[in-house]
Amino acid sequence: MGTIKYFTEEGLKKLKDELEHLSNVERPAISKQIAEAREKGDLSENAEYDAAKDAQGLLELKISKLQKVLSSARVFDESKMDTSKVLLLSTVTIKNTKTGATMKYTIVPENEADLKAGKLSVNSPIAQGLLGKKVNETTEINVPAGTLVFEIVEISREG
Repeated sequence: MGTIKYFTEEGLKKLKDELEHLSNVERPAISKQIAEAREKGDLSENAEYDAAKDAQGLLELKISKLQKVLSSARVFDESKMDTSKVLLLSTVTIKNTKTGATMKYTIVPENEADLKAGKLSVNSPIAQGLLGKKVNETTEINVPAGTLVFEIVEISREG
């Protein structure tokens, strides 16, 4: 049994959709390519056949990895979330105490991180520095540019 991985509803749906696409669209397409290549005769010198078989092997590997992740996936129940401190899936507004600039991030599982969308990986240095903190607390976070001090302005739930 693999380790349990937590996902948002949206993240889990994306995984299931990808698995369905691979199984129901790409798998039959590759099988068809293999059949067509096989019809062309001599398999020993058939580059198309070899390429299709390689692609099939990679696809099956991808499908089995996704199935494994999904078998141990759990949806994080956001309704039971504590908003008194920063946790996974908290949306946190932080203020840089030096510059006064405020930023808003949602702490998400590693595989759902998207900095442009304000989704910060739970494993990132900033998220690690924020976890467990409460509103009005300050935290020092070491980043490549040095140490930054942030004040927790607000903690809310996504959505």
